[in-house]
Amino acid sequence: MILIDPPAVARWDRLWSHLASDTSYDEAHEFAAAHGIPARGWDRDHYDVPSDFYDAMVAAGAVPVTSRELVAALRAAGLRRPKAQSGR
Repeated sequence: MILIDPPAVARWDRLWSHLASDTSYDEAHEFAAAHGIPARGWDRDHYDVPSDFYDAMVAAGAVPVTSRELVAALRAAGLRRPKAQSGR
């Protein structure tokens, strides 16, 4: 299933959502490519999606979830790739 959280991350004068699959990275890549999300939007285990794409992603079948639910789904599927911790 493709999941998307609400646009809440501010960066580069925009708000961003995260789009991910709870099944496989391939599913996320296929969905993103089919719906105009560029490959450069991939960040370890999800796509960063600008807020102006949010409604189109939901209309295309992405399931709206909270950010916590998205991360929990990635963890449960064994697909979560957190950022490396630095300097400890």
